Amino acid sequence: MPECYFFGMSATTVKLEHGMLREISRVKPPEQSLSAFVRGVLERDLRRRKMREAAHAYQTLLAENENERSEVAAWETANLTAPPKPKRKSK
Repeated sequence: MPECYFFGMSATTVKLEHGMLREISRVKPPEQSLSAFVRGVLERDLRRRKMREAAHAYQTLLAENENERSEVAAWETANLTAPPKPKRKSK
């Protein structure tokens, strides 16, 4: 039977085994609710996955685009500790 996902619902119940619930209770801050903790963990995991996908896409771009590679090389060799050169006053 295929899994069904319903979006737009205001709340979803997730069942956790007693052992997992006990582990989560040990690591979550005492002032944070279980729901808030689990939501935060899931949000961080989704963000991490998106960042990994973005990094992979950028690596692909660098592999396929010489101009982008040269721009990155210029930034990597730039002296970022030197103070900026003063601007010339226009007359």
